[in-house]
Amino acid sequence: MEIKNSFAKRIVSYFIRGLVLVAPIYATIIIIWSGVGYLDNILNTEIPISGNRTLYMPGLGVLVIFVGIILLGFFFSTIVPQSFFSFAERLLRKVPLVSIIYYSIKDLILAFVGDNKKFNQPVLVTMYRDTGIKKIGFITQTDLSHLKISDHVAVYMPLSYSLSGELFIVPGDQVTVLDASATDVMKMLVSGGISMKVPKEEAPESL
Repeated sequence: MEIKNSFAKRIVSYFIRGLVLVAPIYATIIIIWSGVGYLDNILNTEIPISGNRTLYMPGLGVLVIFVGIILLGFFFSTIVPQSFFSFAERLLRKVPLVSIIYYSIKDLILAFVGDNKKFNQPVLVTMYRDTGIKKIGFITQTDLSHLKISDHVAVYMPLSYSLSGELFIVPGDQVTVLDASATDVMKMLVSGGISMKVPKEEAPESL
């Protein structure tokens, strides 16, 4: 009986090891492949070879879009004067619905890739002093004087297993800056605390 139990435990252990190895790789491939397919569908990337036959080259649409964005960036950075952008944005700002959509998307992109990046300062916020409950987030604004709010900061707190989150306005004295990588903290939050960087000396033994 002990031999059977030992054999069953070993089979389960091998299955878990295989699952941990295969599942993330499979999910990553599926997500990337779906993204490539979606971008390829934006452009007609099928190359005619003979008669009615066409050749589909995966990733060609992604390459064309990538090169196109680079060329647009070069064109608008070197040829089109900056005053044109300022004038165009002033016009967009006056259009009610368009201005909200445009500036929301622009600010979100700049938060990750711009010179003034956001989500790069992880902090620990004391939500309830009586219980000591704390939440982790990212400071997005330190100056809220335009809202006539003083001694407070804006902290964005992502929701686990989601692309959404909540914005909190909290007193500055309830915020503690974390000495940690913003990337590691973001992965920790999105995964619900599962994906967390642990020092090697504290890492648990593998199966």
